[in-house]
Amino acid sequence: MKKSFAAVQQQTETSIVFDTHPEVSIDLSLVEARLKQGYQKPFLLIDSNIIRNKARRFKTSMPRVRPHYAAKANPDPRVLKTLIEEGVGFEIASIAELDLLMSLGVPAAEIFYSNPMKSRAYIEYAAAKGVEWYVLDSIEELRKIVSIKPDAKLYLRIDTPNIGSDWPLAGKFGTHLVDVSEIIDEAVRLKADLAGVTFHVGSQCRNPQNWRVGIERAQTVFASMREAGLKPRLLNLGGGYPVRHVKPIPSIEVIAEVINEAIADLPEDIHVMAEPGRYLVSDSACFVCRVVGTATRNGKRWMYWDAGIFGGIIEVSEGLRYEILTQRNGSLIPWSVAGPTCDSVDVLMHDEMLPEDIQENDFIFIPNAGAYTTSYASNFNGFPLPDVVVI
Repeated sequence: MKKSFAAVQQQTETSIVFDTHPEVSIDLSLVEARLKQGYQKPFLLIDSNIIRNKARRFKTSMPRVRPHYAAKANPDPRVLKTLIEEGVGFEIASIAELDLLMSLGVPAAEIFYSNPMKSRAYIEYAAAKGVEWYVLDSIEELRKIVSIKPDAKLYLRIDTPNIGSDWPLAGKFGTHLVDVSEIIDEAVRLKADLAGVTFHVGSQCRNPQNWRVGIERAQTVFASMREAGLKPRLLNLGGGYPVRHVKPIPSIEVIAEVINEAIADLPEDIHVMAEPGRYLVSDSACFVCRVVGTATRNGKRWMYWDAGIFGGIIEVSEGLRYEILTQRNGSLIPWSVAGPTCDSVDVLMHDEMLPEDIQENDFIFIPNAGAYTTSYASNFNGFPLPDVVVI
């Protein structure tokens, strides 16, 4: 049954996932307090204390694994500053993210360029700024990077199972094991410093064993690298660490049990890192928007929000199920929900069970929405970007 805003407020700090580890979301009373200051447009309210707690929890559960935040998840400078203060590292997908991090004092040499396909101009720029570590997953990318920065430190992204992930990421990136030897041979021929392995288990991964398989495959690649005369010294566990929405998840402590066991025998000279994005910031925030109108057509109920696919809620189009809260307590009925633009793509969901008495100007609250909301938002159709408020 869809919970009311008040009911979730009471439950926030006591919600327990199936593995008995608590997951903490932003206190919704903070959202109410913010709304008392007025409402002009959709906004994301972020509690930086939760970001701090998530960073500490990650590091505590896996002492050997240094988190490098995926800046694309939420690149707000205040979020980044909080993570810097907590000793978190960073990985980037573009030079804009590089510039942002450097403007906040993060040394380029400590930033990992984890986009497997980079333009020549972007590599040249990153190299000039002092970035040392670059990912690749093909011979072509290997040759491109080495032609620009012969002394680059390289790590190979390999394919690994994405079973149990809400968004499998295998396919677009990740070299298959049958191609690894060819890439290693080319690295040796080019005298390239191929020094690490990475993988990605899929976004919102609820199957901890994917990490075990990825680590085992990485160790196989390490053995081949050593045999070829290379010196592996980096294992990057990638992202995929899940947060709580409407499905139960394994907590970071449960995932850590699998990872810690799998890396226990790794040589000490191999640095282990990970790239959490959603995990570090999602739970810290609540996305707030408003109903701009409702309609009944052919017996079906529609509601329209002032934020939609183009306004920060795009991940629903990929199957993400957010928990949706309102201040209404009417009987639940199926609604179709759409954004405010004129584009027919801007439909968020059908048959979503929400209170029948929802009406124009009602507020909609989406907890655990600190990742991939405002970073995806655009001004399409002339609608404003959501505000980001950090407390």
